[in-house]
Amino acid sequence: MVEFLAQHLWQMWAVIAVLCLILELTAGDFFILSFSIGAAFAAVCAVLGCSFYWQLAFFAVFTLISIFMVRPLALRYFHRNDENRVSNADALIGRRGKVVEPIEGNGFGRVAIDGDVWKAQTADNTPIPSGDYVIVVGRDSIIITVERVES
Repeated sequence: MVEFLAQHLWQMWAVIAVLCLILELTAGDFFILSFSIGAAFAAVCAVLGCSFYWQLAFFAVFTLISIFMVRPLALRYFHRNDENRVSNADALIGRRGKVVEPIEGNGFGRVAIDGDVWKAQTADNTPIPSGDYVIVVGRDSIIITVERVES
C-alpha cells in the first residue's frame, strides 16, 4: 500500500490542488488559491520522479511565492472596487420586488425579490396588498423595510 501511494503521489497532490480550488470558491480572498498553486507544482515535481521531501519543498516554496506575488495581483485585478461593493443582504437595498403576501399596517408580509421571498414591513406602517411592487429602503437583520412604487 505504501509503495502504491509513493508511486502515485502526484494524484494526491492533484486532489489537494482541486480541493483547494473548491475551497477558494467559498472564500474569494485568493489565499487558498496559493495552496492550490503550490500543490500543482508539487504534483509536477512528483510526476518528474522527485522524492517526497523535494515535493514538500516545492509545495512550500511555490505556496509562499503565490501568497506574496500572485495573491496581491489577483486581489488588485478582481477586487478593484471593494469599497463600493456591497454583499449579502445589504445588496437588497434599492432593489425592486413584488408583494406576494399582503403587508399589514403595523405588521409583516412577504416580498419576492429575484426568486427569494423576504419578510417585509413598510416604512410608514401603511398596508400594501398582494401584487403591488415595492422598493427596499432598509433592513433590520432578515426583515426588509419597503415602500410602495408605481408599476
